[in-house]
Amino acid sequence: MAGDKGPSLSKDASTSSETAKARLAQVSSHIAPNTPKRQRRKGPDSDVPADYSDILGQIATLRKIAATPDTTNRGYVRQKQAGKLWVRERVEQLLDPGSFQEVGSVSGTVTWKQLGPVKEEPVAYVPSNNVQGFGRLRGRKIVFTADDFSIRAGHADGALMDKTIYMEKLAIVLKIPIVKLVDGSSGGGSVTTIRSTGFSYVPPLPSFAQAIQQLNMGIPNLGAVLGPAIGLGAARVVACHFSVMAADIGSLFNAGPSVVKNATFEEGLSFTDLGGPTVHCTNGTIDNLAPDEAGCFEQIRTVLSYLPDCGTKVPPTVECSDPVDRISGILRSIIPRSRNRMYNPRAIISEVVDQGLFFEIGALWGTTAIVGLARFAGSPVGVVSLNCEVNAGALDAFGSQKITRMLKFLDVFNIPLVQFVDVPGYAIGTVAERTATMRHGVTLAATYYSTTIPIFNVIIRRVYGVAGGIMLDCRDPRMRVAWPSGVWGSLPLEGGIEVAHSFELKEIERKEGREKRNERYAELENEYRRLMNPVRTANAFGIEEIIDPAYTRRVCCEWTSHVYESLLPQRIMERAAGKLQPMFT
Repeated sequence: MAGDKGPSLSKDASTSSETAKARLAQVSSHIAPNTPKRQRRKGPDSDVPADYSDILGQIATLRKIAATPDTTNRGYVRQKQAGKLWVRERVEQLLDPGSFQEVGSVSGTVTWKQLGPVKEEPVAYVPSNNVQGFGRLRGRKIVFTADDFSIRAGHADGALMDKTIYMEKLAIVLKIPIVKLVDGSSGGGSVTTIRSTGFSYVPPLPSFAQAIQQLNMGIPNLGAVLGPAIGLGAARVVACHFSVMAADIGSLFNAGPSVVKNATFEEGLSFTDLGGPTVHCTNGTIDNLAPDEAGCFEQIRTVLSYLPDCGTKVPPTVECSDPVDRISGILRSIIPRSRNRMYNPRAIISEVVDQGLFFEIGALWGTTAIVGLARFAGSPVGVVSLNCEVNAGALDAFGSQKITRMLKFLDVFNIPLVQFVDVPGYAIGTVAERTATMRHGVTLAATYYSTTIPIFNVIIRRVYGVAGGIMLDCRDPRMRVAWPSGVWGSLPLEGGIEVAHSFELKEIERKEGREKRNERYAELENEYRRLMNPVRTANAFGIEEIIDPAYTRRVCCEWTSHVYESLLPQRIMERAAGKLQPMFT
């Protein structure tokens, strides 16, 4: 049996050896160095780098061109001669260092040189005349747009409108503030567009739908006029929640001097004559004035520090080193006992708010009213006061417009309001009637009653008439205190006695002479002044509480803290649910 198995085993071993040799030969044929390789036909992509460095190089070249000013360019020279920063210098000064992230960095018009079937390189580049992107202001993330007046004076080019609309949409979707640096028309039309396209067009306005949506969503829109803001550029900055103009270079108008000359025959107008700071910072078109571009940037940073990123967030609070219970003895005598003497209302505001920091908005227009932003116990508040140093504080048409705008501003940003009330009523006389004081006063009344921000009132002196009632009676229950200097009623005594006792005084004068009439008038005045003691009103619970003025800060801080702890969180939930929808526009 053993002899029978031997030949079979030998045969199997031989077969396995042959199989192994065949496999080894097959592998060797694949790795042999001298084996001829199959040649592929060369394609157009065969000489391009695998790491896409050619494409990245093109992008780097274009970015370098865009970031390097052409000092021989006529537009750049004109920009510098006008004393203006170049657009990228503005971006650098505005944003926190190292925070600039450009969007659309290579958009523009490129001249290409072909180097091969598919290879090419840029040899000339005119960037889009608007620099846009992300950045940070004191750590807060924002989006921004900045006009480049040195290229086509900021008029529309191929990419500008698409870029602008994209940034407007980003602000909405990401719910972050947007800053607009305007110098030119911000993409507005030019007659040269007709020549380049070969046809005219019905003017579109595609970006304004997003701008209005932002305003009502409470996404901060902050604009600066850093040159001539023309047409669409003017509209974009005026539509903002807050706008500021550089005094040395800013102007704003619907159309420039050349167009005006042909339309209205007003010749020889400069940009400043037509729409400079003395025009638009005093009529309410632009909110604030700054000395220069750096001043504009600082005001934008300051305003943003009081505002939330959007209307579904609470305004940002900061640490407060100013004691909440700080006593201000100076306030006890700041209101003169003589009712005909004036005082400085801004001194009251600065004395009461955190660290005396009050950011006033619109100081140069509607000067019968004072509005702005401050903090109590580190939390932002809006401030409204009447200015007794202008027209005795009577609320005129411009003052009503100013407060109306402020109320909407505060409402859309969830910022509570503290009012220091001294209002003798609406302005009277022929000027008041011609400027539609009552029309604007009623609009103000409607705004007080249609907004829902919490309001706290400190009555520091007079409260008379419809204007006084509107300011103090627009919330239920009323949150208010009065100083001992408070006086109130339907009409001021000066004139009120004449009206109420007209017949009696005339009869005395007719029968007994003017001297007796004056004696009776003095008797009536003394009687009314005694009855108008504010303590008597408190006796009847006509005023809820009269406080020592020195403790005003403590009272305001306690109210503000409660609003932020209890009321604003509920308000935010209602806005997020769509139950509460404030409107800025």
